[in-house]
Amino acid sequence: MKAFVNGSVWLGGPAGSRAGAVAIAGERIVAVGSTRDVLDVAGTGVEIIDLQHRFMSPGFQDAHVHPVYGGLQGLQCDLSGSDSAAQALQAVAAYADSHPDVPFIQGGGWLYPWFEGGNPSASALDEVTRDRPAYLVVADGHSGWANSAALKLADVTSSTPDPSDGRIERNPDGTPQGTLHEGAMNLIERIVPPPSPAEAAAALLDAQRTLFEAGVTSWQDAWVTREIHELYRSLAQSGELKASVRGALRWDRDRGIDQLDDLIGMSGEGYGRYDPRTVKLMLDGVCENFTAALLDPYIDESSRPTDNSGLDFIDPGELRHIVTAIDAAGLQCHFHALGDRAVRNALDAIEAARRANGPNDLRPHLAHVQVVDPVDVSRFRALGATANVQPLWACPEPALIELTLPFLQERQRTHHYPFAALARQAPIAMGSDWPVSSPKVMAQIAVATTRAVSEDTIGDAFIGDQRLDHETAMNAFTSGSAYVNHLDHETGVIAPGFRADLVVLDEDPFELAWTGHVAVDMTVVGGEIVHQLDVAAD
Repeated sequence: MKAFVNGSVWLGGPAGSRAGAVAIAGERIVAVGSTRDVLDVAGTGVEIIDLQHRFMSPGFQDAHVHPVYGGLQGLQCDLSGSDSAAQALQAVAAYADSHPDVPFIQGGGWLYPWFEGGNPSASALDEVTRDRPAYLVVADGHSGWANSAALKLADVTSSTPDPSDGRIERNPDGTPQGTLHEGAMNLIERIVPPPSPAEAAAALLDAQRTLFEAGVTSWQDAWVTREIHELYRSLAQSGELKASVRGALRWDRDRGIDQLDDLIGMSGEGYGRYDPRTVKLMLDGVCENFTAALLDPYIDESSRPTDNSGLDFIDPGELRHIVTAIDAAGLQCHFHALGDRAVRNALDAIEAARRANGPNDLRPHLAHVQVVDPVDVSRFRALGATANVQPLWACPEPALIELTLPFLQERQRTHHYPFAALARQAPIAMGSDWPVSSPKVMAQIAVATTRAVSEDTIGDAFIGDQRLDHETAMNAFTSGSAYVNHLDHETGVIAPGFRADLVVLDEDPFELAWTGHVAVDMTVVGGEIVHQLDVAAD
């Protein structure tokens, strides 16, 4: 038995009350209360961990994350530490020089604002990769950067048509420029060597360590292919997967409804703490490359409406049929819905499923919800849908200010990341979308509660009336995400009988205007300390 004493223990949930100590036995919490009361319950022979007045919370849960890809990026050519095109190219050159035996350079983490129009060129990449093929994915995963060798190997030429769900950026003469958006990425990715099983396992275990360091004890993997599904099963069976993981099985938009039988089969193959009973449906793209599905068309640099209002990756009529079938099969739907038309299409599909199948407790959720028409905000609660928000994006950073807002009509600029409006109407969960952005929960809560880029710019909030209070933000990353992950019966709050998934912070976030610098001192998963910085034990 362990007793965590002399702390400020936030119990989570709607009450948000505090205690001073927690006792655990095995995987479960057995007592919560004052230090004296908990020690009385624990009795003799207990391991005492002095929190030294630090803050303890239920373990954080990430409701939308891509751990395998985050881990792989760290093992490949990782551009996430760069700040500009020049730095990114230096990083590629350094990787190429230090990995001369890698036949195909892979990686990612670049950002749209580093390049003119958000589109890096093959010629720039050619200078640092020479004749080796190279392919690097943007941080948000919706565009790829290929060099000339990769384009040639994939036979992408001036005569290659744009796919219906993507776009090839082109030079004035029609030749591929080097950037491929959305479905066009498949033209290159089909010839990119996949990671070996050993590389994928190393990536996922490295990602698990990274998430533990951020205080994340459970997550929903938002893009589970057959290969990733088998990887989770293998690590769950070996005991190396310690976190609880809800797997969102990828819906292939190029296949029909027949694939549902395959997904139903996979959904029954969970093991231990891996539960794959969710289906992920990509409905649209992103605003930065003009593929997010909007009710009103994008505007050009002269503020004139264009003929482009984004892409529907799944026909709305077909989507209603698909979601009704998934719902009838007893599986949760996890939507990528970024633009206001995609959000409406998702809600319409959930409504169709409700009419056909009746109410249930499957808990569909919409991730990203960057632009939401006010008419649709109240529909979340009525339909039993959760808003799954990614808070790090809701601030005046370059991708928003330079590549998004100038190309949206006024109504869509105003109804941007409406966190507070959604939280008043519906359950709210939070996820990082790592490696798209940082997995650090306290950095995300800092932006959710300030709508600012940094501590020094809190006065420059982006649509400040959509800020969340600290309790709402903390609950979104604990009980809110536990609800989405169907783990709320045993995680998300600190209470006797619940699993001992806990996090210890070096400061109390409720007392801070900016939480981005708060450190995670300890993470506990099922009673096991899986991450520890500086905790004194007596």
